[in-house]
Amino acid sequence: MTSFLDPLISFVSAHAWLAYLTLFLAALLEAVPVVGSVIPGSTIILALSALVPGGELKLQWVLLAAAVGAVLGDGSAYWIGHRRQREILSTWPLTNYPRVVAESENFFNRFGTWAVFFARFVPPIRAFVPVTSGALGMAPAKFYAVNIPAILVWAPAHVLPGVLAVSALHKYAGLHHHGHVGKHIWILAVATVAIIGGLGVWYYHRRQNGVVAAKPRA
Repeated sequence: MTSFLDPLISFVSAHAWLAYLTLFLAALLEAVPVVGSVIPGSTIILALSALVPGGELKLQWVLLAAAVGAVLGDGSAYWIGHRRQREILSTWPLTNYPRVVAESENFFNRFGTWAVFFARFVPPIRAFVPVTSGALGMAPAKFYAVNIPAILVWAPAHVLPGVLAVSALHKYAGLHHHGHVGKHIWILAVATVAIIGGLGVWYYHRRQNGVVAAKPRA
């Protein structure tokens, strides 16, 4: 992971517009079915947000780039599903991921409208629930009424941990030089992603087990 993040951070820290573009693309691609399962979007967002305390990036623009990318990514996936209906779920490349598609459909059937909100925090179905919600006939107004608030929570949840962690390093460890801070960014990013992802998966399985336990035995 360091071999990927360190050069990226070093390069975009000197080119702010590229950093914002990278943030935008990371959030957008993370919402694309299949692609979002392999692109480390959350890690990239956390890593680049760690440049905010040093002044290389502005917090408001980092949040905006991540939020707009997520809205467009989720929205594009939703409209593809909305136009193609259930046909899209049995079309390549989704046919290569039958287990995740099935989990996304079960997730949507279990939580209904709120699946769009919860899925934002549960990889890897985060990249599949928007297209699934469209394919299963969710109305556009309902989708955006839940999706946009979810993204407004998701963006700070991914950006602020990196900002706060590096700010703490600056304050308590005296790491004022970007070169020193950069060596620690990937560790903070991966750790935070693991915590957020772990909580999301734990919550999903807890709800799933609760539903299974609540079913009456035959």
